[in-house]
Amino acid sequence: MRRTVDSAFSTPDNSFGFLRLLFAFAVLVSHSLPLGYGEEDPGGVLTHGQTALGEIGILGFFTISGFLITRSAGRLTLPRYLWHRGLRILPGLWVCLVVTAFGFAPVVALIERGTLAGFFTAPGGPFGYVLNNALVMIRQYGISGLLLDTPYGELTGDSVFNGSLWSLMYEVLCYLLVAGLAVAGVLRRARWAVVLLTAGLFALIVRDFVTAPEIPGPQGDYGPLFGVGAVDTRSLVYLTYVFLLGALFELFRRRIPLHDVGAIIAVAVLAGTVQFGGFAVLGYPAFAYLVLWLAVRLPRHFRRIGRHQDYSYGFYIYAFPVQQSLALVGAPRLGLAVYILLATAGTFALAIPSWHLVERPAMAWKNWSPRQRITAGDQASGMNSRGEPVPSAGTVHTSLADGPSPERGSP
Repeated sequence: MRRTVDSAFSTPDNSFGFLRLLFAFAVLVSHSLPLGYGEEDPGGVLTHGQTALGEIGILGFFTISGFLITRSAGRLTLPRYLWHRGLRILPGLWVCLVVTAFGFAPVVALIERGTLAGFFTAPGGPFGYVLNNALVMIRQYGISGLLLDTPYGELTGDSVFNGSLWSLMYEVLCYLLVAGLAVAGVLRRARWAVVLLTAGLFALIVRDFVTAPEIPGPQGDYGPLFGVGAVDTRSLVYLTYVFLLGALFELFRRRIPLHDVGAIIAVAVLAGTVQFGGFAVLGYPAFAYLVLWLAVRLPRHFRRIGRHQDYSYGFYIYAFPVQQSLALVGAPRLGLAVYILLATAGTFALAIPSWHLVERPAMAWKNWSPRQRITAGDQASGMNSRGEPVPSAGTVHTSLADGPSPERGSP
């Protein structure tokens, strides 16, 4: 198969839904050893400290988001774009925070302490957990000092109910970056500026590679951004770079070929960099290419997964508290495979209602807009005060329909 990205994604017949769910499951598997057994993710050992299975899952999310969100920003007005992004991320997050603080945490308190005395009033309690994390920047991971006796609590010395939420802030920052580029006209008239921005981030990653103490090995130890502990500079640089790789595939979709030989080369590059170093330098672009290739080359039955019911976001945001709860009651003693199966089932038990009761109803509001009053002058001129066409007499605009959206967002 030899075609461009544009022709490959000319229809919505793709496997993005399946891939998002696969990447969310990869994060769950990656967390199983730390959360269940207090051991490090084996992916770090297999890649000589370059990456981990969970990080690869997040890279997949950011690649897909960069591709789809850039397409969305190019066809929507700024208010509509921000409205869509907020609807996709925030309602599900808010409900997850409430469920964690007032569902999971009280049960954990009863198991650990046998009482709820002091639970609601303790420093770092459930109300603070919801309020401190409601705007995506996660500033409180623990609740009332619970979960310290779990394998992960003993490993880190911290109370952590949902460590997966950290990546949402970087996703939102990438959304805002794309919004700024769209408003400045870059996405339509100066795509070369996105290339320069991506090249600048790539230069930082190359610098990290050539100055690393050992190759292969960990690279890019930046520390907090501007002293703000909740924002890690390395994560911002590396995840934004991957997001922009996806964006470039969209912006230059008519020029970039997407074919099987390229996928074979991408697999070879991935295998080489994982073992010998340079995963972030050469492996990231190869991985981004492979993700898009898989989206159109996986067998057809994979394309039906997630097309109408996208459980990937709910799966991602609920997996961590489910795994922590299972670890608390000793489920890991049943074996790693059983622990993963139980965690998967428990996570789906929350992700499915999250989609049907929260996320999909929220997205149903994507075309909502404030009711506009139409004056006689507007009717005469055919335009309202904002220069928009008005309907015929006796009707009122209640929405600004922009057609079906190809994107559903990600964690």
